[in-house]
Amino acid sequence: MGKFAKWLGGGLGFVTGGPIGGLLGFLVGSFIDEAQGHTYSSASTSQGTTPGAFGMSLLVLIAAVMKADGKVVKAELDYVKEFFVRQFGRETSREALIMLRDLLKQDIPLRDVCLQIGRNMDYASKLQLLNLLFGVSASDNRIVPEEVRVIETISNYLGISGTDYISIRNMFIPETDSAYKILEVDPSASNEEVKKAYRQMAMKYHPDKVSHLGEDFRRTADEKFKKVNEAYERIKKERNMV
Repeated sequence: MGKFAKWLGGGLGFVTGGPIGGLLGFLVGSFIDEAQGHTYSSASTSQGTTPGAFGMSLLVLIAAVMKADGKVVKAELDYVKEFFVRQFGRETSREALIMLRDLLKQDIPLRDVCLQIGRNMDYASKLQLLNLLFGVSASDNRIVPEEVRVIETISNYLGISGTDYISIRNMFIPETDSAYKILEVDPSASNEEVKKAYRQMAMKYHPDKVSHLGEDFRRTADEKFKKVNEAYERIKKERNMV
């Protein structure tokens, strides 16, 4: 058993009930049975969203994004497998795909699932969910409009602000003035305003904001933090800022 056991051992929290619990069904039980040596808890921690709740929410939403264009092909599963191997290791990837394949066979009530997540998950974790969904969608190096529309719908249902959605989207799908959009500042802003925006974004996306999700998910937040820094460096270079 790989890191899924650790995620489950950290608690499944709010995903044991509601529409997410209904989708996961017996699969969660089968993994819990194998999670020997770890203390299982269904309760959320006071620190925020548990690793187990976050991991299961991520899998359900990945399935919804993959089903966006009405078909799921082997190549997409391969890309997701590579994504999980890169982020979490080969054993965790194997476990994730077992659950994902079952989820892909089910009808996912996206609105109800997102509302359940939105009510129970802290905002920093929701931003990290969105970041990982774009990461999976972009992992095959092509933009599928249907998937982007589903991710935007998920963002709206989760209660993520429009500026935060645009910021994360531009980390994966660059638009005109993407560096400014990532920092959530207008291109006409003064240098001091740009510096202030960078400080605010650096605080918002600092990996420590999701430290309660465990080291695996905290490590994935490093990439988002790096993109904020890269956007700031691009603007500094364009403006000859010091």
